[in-house]
Amino acid sequence: MTIDRAVLALAGSMILISVLLTEFVSGYFVWLTVFVGANLLQSAFTGFCPAANIFKKLGVKSGCAFD
Repeated sequence: MTIDRAVLALAGSMILISVLLTEFVSGYFVWLTVFVGANLLQSAFTGFCPAANIFKKLGVKSGCAFD
């Protein structure tokens, strides 16, 4: 697995978890979905992604998007 795929998997998982938490726990968990979406949007324009940096430090091999 590359950093690119790991970031996508993490973002997708966080969005699904936040939707479930919003539905079954509290409506305020929608802000987690907003945060993940905003982070994905800014990383598309800037190339900076905190999750990618963490995966890089954990030794996940680089992909095309996050070198």
